[in-house]
Amino acid sequence: MSDEQLMTIREMCDLFEVTPRTLRFYEQKELLFPIREGQKRLFTRRDRARLKLILRGKRFGFRLEEIRQLLDLYDMGDQQHTQIARTYEIAQGRLADLERERDELNAAIDDLKEQLAWGERMLSQLQQKRAS
Repeated sequence: MSDEQLMTIREMCDLFEVTPRTLRFYEQKELLFPIREGQKRLFTRRDRARLKLILRGKRFGFRLEEIRQLLDLYDMGDQQHTQIARTYEIAQGRLADLERERDELNAAIDDLKEQLAWGERMLSQLQQKRAS
């Protein structure tokens, strides 16, 4: 493996805007497998690809265990069919969850707007009474 394919922990942090602690945590959770040279960690192209998928999965709300299982499916030897199918299945469920959360949030926003409008009317009425 050539040196240009390897990145230090600092380079990974800069590229992906994460902390060294985050990379060490993902390594501990067996999501990343950097080459260890003493205390030094060197990350391969595969680690970079995995981190990109980890961060995308986290952004979409996947649990770390789900992400680990999905990443482990890469090596099944079926041209990623199982990995893609399982990812698609989890993503469908996550999309439904996000849409439900959005709908609940929209309902709460609408309710709060109604309460604020009521409060505005009440304050206006009270001010008019005080002025008279």
